[in-house]
Amino acid sequence: MPDQADPDAALMLRVKRSDRAAFATLVEQYRQPLFNFVFRTLRDETEAEDVAQTVFLQVWKSRARYQRTAKFSTWLFTIARNLCLNEIRRRSRHPAESLEETHAEHEDQPRQQYEDKKVFLPTEDVLHGELARKIEEALAELPEAQRTAILLCRQDELSYEQIAEVLDCSLSATKSLIHRGREVLKEKLKPYLQTGEWPPPE
Repeated sequence: MPDQADPDAALMLRVKRSDRAAFATLVEQYRQPLFNFVFRTLRDETEAEDVAQTVFLQVWKSRARYQRTAKFSTWLFTIARNLCLNEIRRRSRHPAESLEETHAEHEDQPRQQYEDKKVFLPTEDVLHGELARKIEEALAELPEAQRTAILLCRQDELSYEQIAEVLDCSLSATKSLIHRGREVLKEKLKPYLQTGEWPPPE
């Protein structure tokens, strides 16, 4: 269902008309949440920067085909997940290659760059040392669909319905993935969290 009240979709309709100011606004708004998601999926900072930039380049190159059929953030994170899955498959086939060659394909995009703010969790300012490392390790050990569901659940603008769209599965299956993922994380992190809760209190 298209969200007629989604201001970001309205911005994307301007991008569709090659409005670079609207594109810059979307990049500024989503660069950090997008980088966070990609980094926590790939667990490599350089590759995360490359993939996150490629997401925005793909948004620009796909602008003429954009249709307001879903919330913009849902569409954006769907692109991000697909590129992450492609990168994971590429790693398994060619572990020594880099992503540098992907940028050669993008010749008509605006030269929009975004700075690297090394903030990977909304709660990073209160999570330090051993606990932060254990959370990263526990997330990395989850199956891809569970991990993606959990990471998208941390994006405040995404509802369960929108997460289901990104994952291309039913709402009930999405809720089950999130529930199972949280239970696994809770069990793995129990020794490190006094409350035994996930996510930890902020």
